[in-house]
Amino acid sequence: MTLILSDWLLVAADRPAERDWGVRVVNGSVDAIGPADDLRAAHPDEEIVDASGHLVMPGFVNAHVHLYGTLAHGIPAVDGDGPGDFWSFLADYWWPKVEDALDVAMIEAATDQVTAEMLRSGTTTFYDILEAPHALPEVLLAQKEIVERRGMRGLLSFEATERAGAEIARLGIEENVGLIEACDPDGLVGGLMCWHTTFTCSADYITEAFGRATDLGVMSHCHVNEGVHEGEWAEKNLGERALELYDRLGIAGPRLLASQCVHLSERERELLCERDVRVTHMPLANCEVGGGIAPMPELLDAGVTVGLGSDGYINDFYEVMRGAFLIHKARLMDPATMPADRVLSMATVGGARALGLERVGRLDPGWSADLQIVDADFPSPPTAHNLADQVVLWRNHSHVRDVMVAGTWRVRSGVVLGADLGRLRAHSREQAARLWKAGR
Repeated sequence: MTLILSDWLLVAADRPAERDWGVRVVNGSVDAIGPADDLRAAHPDEEIVDASGHLVMPGFVNAHVHLYGTLAHGIPAVDGDGPGDFWSFLADYWWPKVEDALDVAMIEAATDQVTAEMLRSGTTTFYDILEAPHALPEVLLAQKEIVERRGMRGLLSFEATERAGAEIARLGIEENVGLIEACDPDGLVGGLMCWHTTFTCSADYITEAFGRATDLGVMSHCHVNEGVHEGEWAEKNLGERALELYDRLGIAGPRLLASQCVHLSERERELLCERDVRVTHMPLANCEVGGGIAPMPELLDAGVTVGLGSDGYINDFYEVMRGAFLIHKARLMDPATMPADRVLSMATVGGARALGLERVGRLDPGWSADLQIVDADFPSPPTAHNLADQVVLWRNHSHVRDVMVAGTWRVRSGVVLGADLGRLRAHSREQAARLWKAGR
């Protein structure tokens, strides 16, 4: 039993911060919140964690990451030039030089490094999507072991696809099934079913994958319209757009997590709302690949559940939040759009809801004690109503002091417990060099 007493407590993004409040943690969950003096008086014999000068807030939920993506940062371009559009990014660069060249040792190194670095920046929960056709089978089990050792709340999946042939396609679905069946329903690590897109997976294959997920009681994930290519391809080859296909197949619904959703027709926007499809938004990665800027303010206004993700591009979630906070203001030429509390909600409880997680993303009693303690020495005086803005605009990973996942400390005084970040980065660099050589 632990009392964490702080200058500020941000229970959730949708309520003002509380001055001089604290949190009582019991058996992995938030037992009580309230004024620090009241908690201290009610529980005089309990361990006290002094968070003076700091803010306590929920841990972040990175609702879409490719952990292996860190190995591709800075990789030599194709024939000396970068990809010209999103299709060439996939066909000429990402598939042959990255995903098809990955092996288990590379994936383990990336998983070990990035999970530690996510913890260091206040991320307590994540959903990872792995596509590495030649690392099958049982690569997800190797990842699972690392995530459990790190003590994070993680969902893992393999991005099943037919682009690499029938045997790889079969193994991809079975990889997800094997991981899901191997996970303890009460544990921190779980799995989702995942397939890539409508242009790499047939309708029969998608239906099979979704059916297996339904039988297992888990959600399914796919990329949707990350660039203009999928919508144009689907209209030409299928006679309908991606989300229209998913609706016709009976897949569009609350058990579907659609990531990216950058280029949507008017009907696709309606379907996301009407069918309660979950969505994840990757603002920085969409910029990096030239995909565009997704209409997330409009989807949120329509009532769509939206989580935030890094896509494995920049995993410091403070930077990801800042991107979401700024780019939509520029796109809509409206400084009032995407306010800080909305962005912070996407980064916490919104991401948890998108992933189908219960009692994650807030610090109300009965919710999981997934939290971070953050330096509250802001450039201007913090108040109950400006704290979300202060966090989104002025914090980064270096301001995170401590991180707790399900009641267990995973970062103390800026140090990720059980991890030597320098050694992990060095090992990842070695594996990245192997990848670059293999993908030539």
